[in-house]
Amino acid sequence: MPIQVFSEIGQLRRVLLHRPGRELEHLVPGSLERLLFDDIPYLKGAQAEHDSFAQILRYNGAQVCYLSQLTAEALAQESGLKEAFIQDFIQASGSVALRYQAELTAYLSAIGDLHEMVLQTMAGIPFADLELGQQASLAALLHGRSDFALEPIPNLYFTRDPFATIGRGVALHHMYSATRRRETLYGSYILRYHPDYAGAPLYYTPDLPYSLEGGDIMNLSAETLAVGISQRTMPEAIESLAWRIFQNPETKIRTILAMTIPSKRAFMHLDTVMTQVDVDKFVVHPAILPTLEIFALEPGAGGSLNAKRLDMDLEHVLAKYLGLDQVQLILCGGQDHIAAQREQWNDGSNTLCIRPGVVVAYDRNYITNDILEDNGITVLKIPSGELSRGRGGPRCMSMPLVRDML
Repeated sequence: MPIQVFSEIGQLRRVLLHRPGRELEHLVPGSLERLLFDDIPYLKGAQAEHDSFAQILRYNGAQVCYLSQLTAEALAQESGLKEAFIQDFIQASGSVALRYQAELTAYLSAIGDLHEMVLQTMAGIPFADLELGQQASLAALLHGRSDFALEPIPNLYFTRDPFATIGRGVALHHMYSATRRRETLYGSYILRYHPDYAGAPLYYTPDLPYSLEGGDIMNLSAETLAVGISQRTMPEAIESLAWRIFQNPETKIRTILAMTIPSKRAFMHLDTVMTQVDVDKFVVHPAILPTLEIFALEPGAGGSLNAKRLDMDLEHVLAKYLGLDQVQLILCGGQDHIAAQREQWNDGSNTLCIRPGVVVAYDRNYITNDILEDNGITVLKIPSGELSRGRGGPRCMSMPLVRDML
């Protein structure tokens, strides 16, 4: 089965990751804000931490697939795909890349190994690596040799965002920030050409004008999807996603819960403030609870959508739509407001559930981890001194491809 994700907690069997690469070493202080980073991670440390993450997933029954490898395997399926990918990538990389399209095409085409070529598109290409000839153009004279003709994509290790698995289908996203929009190209080629994944129904595509990101999408059950209305996901995108899902006769989803969270970087996505950790338990950042609004979208007559505001708190909404008598909200940081803010900033609410009651979490969030364990959750802790600098946790860094049915 290529895609099977009907919950947040079923036993994880196959998962997509991206091991941080040279793109992190191409971060410099002047590019941090534009590339959505607050600091520069130490690459070797980030790789070691990420390898620990991958090994825990393998040890617990998940096959780990890497984004760069799947992309290379997809490009190997037909002659001409490498060339098409290079042109699509340059076209999506902005005006500077287009100005040097011939030079970038020659550089990437000369890389014979497809996997290495894919990694190079991720790492970025500085002007110093290009053959610009002797022409003394104004642009060539003004660009420093450390400037990039093709910018790096350092956010790639957050594989949750460019696309989301929903049941047996996929939403391929229109990313909020221009600097991340190239990320969807890798998923696009995998979903079109990779023999294991081609043909999955697409519930969203990047040509739609509204931003949508995977950190806001949660498979609560086969019948219910939750989507955050956040800094990076627009309500119009949720309506477009809902319409396409409801039009597919094979989907079982009949309710999409749209949840508002504050539109700011500290919260960013729904999964930075809430993740499911067991059948009836969620870890939640307490700061969202007083202002959270929840809406239900359901299919209406003639292909229309019905939207209604739910006058219930989060705990009762989750219980109702999961078919449970009650659910437990475990507070990130507990009752300590300072700890809650600190640990949420370091993704204490962003756990990855690998089977009911077992989650992967950053070791640095020790207060929240202890509270989870006191509530019967097994916490598999991974080192996080470098990975956490990118403002994303274990759920952000993983895209489940196959989970067992509950």
